[in-house]
Amino acid sequence: MADKGGLEGVVVARSRLCSIDGQNGVLVYGGYDVGDLAEHSSYEEVCFLTLYGELPTKEQFDAFLSDLSGHRALSDETAQVVDMLASHAAPMEMLRTAVSSDSFDDPDKDSNDAEANRRKAMRLIAKMPTMVARYARRRAGQEPIAPDPALGHAANFLQMLTGERPSPAAAKTFDVALILHADHEMNASTFTARVIASTLSDMHSAITGAIGALKGPLHGGANEQVMHLLEAIPEGASVEDEIRARLDRKERIMGFGHRVYKTWDPRAVILKRFSRRLADESAEPRWFEMSEAIEKTVVGEKGLYPNVDFYSASTYHYLGVETGLFTPIFAMSRVVGWAAHVIEQHSDNRLIRPSSEYVGPGPRSYEPIERRSQAA
Repeated sequence: MADKGGLEGVVVARSRLCSIDGQNGVLVYGGYDVGDLAEHSSYEEVCFLTLYGELPTKEQFDAFLSDLSGHRALSDETAQVVDMLASHAAPMEMLRTAVSSDSFDDPDKDSNDAEANRRKAMRLIAKMPTMVARYARRRAGQEPIAPDPALGHAANFLQMLTGERPSPAAAKTFDVALILHADHEMNASTFTARVIASTLSDMHSAITGAIGALKGPLHGGANEQVMHLLEAIPEGASVEDEIRARLDRKERIMGFGHRVYKTWDPRAVILKRFSRRLADESAEPRWFEMSEAIEKTVVGEKGLYPNVDFYSASTYHYLGVETGLFTPIFAMSRVVGWAAHVIEQHSDNRLIRPSSEYVGPGPRSYEPIERRSQAA
């Protein structure tokens, strides 16, 4: 049994998808360092790698891109669900429900074989950005913008969201952010997806459950809390003094520390670089400057390093993404990792059923109700 709670140190699966060296801050997808992929690859190529285990040939990649762009449009039923929820549902509530509804007319919904699951995964990768962008525009009283098959995955989403074609630099930045969130070994939402899949439930059920896990502020919701923290610090105030005061009050500074990494999260290193670039081009460099000041204070006072959530907040903000959409964007990038784990689980399945250590009362005799003393 592990010394700590939360299954820390317990191996629950064997996987070819992702590996983490927490001591040295290294993240690898299918044998490729995430830094190399962020610099040279694209989110679409990382999706192919994650689903098929190898980088694609030119012919394979062209076919994959065609399939992906061809499935971005929502069914009428799912579009109606998004529209219905836009006025009153929180973003992750909408996404959880829309993904579930998307299963109704999926042609492979009754099959769990690997190829059917890959097709379902590809459709979800394509459709989830459309769900998020449509929701955001409906909530703002704007008309949805149809997907543009001529644009890549990242650029298409930003255009559907903002109504403007993004600059190459903005599209590249968002593409890198998607790559960095594509998979991360056995995190809470991925474990949730694998537990659901282990019952031989379907892909959409597993992804819906993963979205529910990601919704929590200790998992995907942390990036939103980082932005709320930045906004809560008055302009002109000493960031260092504000953070030290919060630490003195034993408040948690979101975006720092990680259950796996004992040094810098390599994704945070990359996102910090992109946040700095966006800040240099922005009229509001203070969001990055504040972030860097918080980083220096927390590292110095607590010895905790930034994780992926910390600099993703300022990066998304500079790209014009509202704070409430940060976690849905996390989900629409992580969906490929979730789906690949579901495929892995189905391919060599054993029902995930751990044990627990009983710490309740010892054996007791049943007393009729008229003989029981009043409960304390």
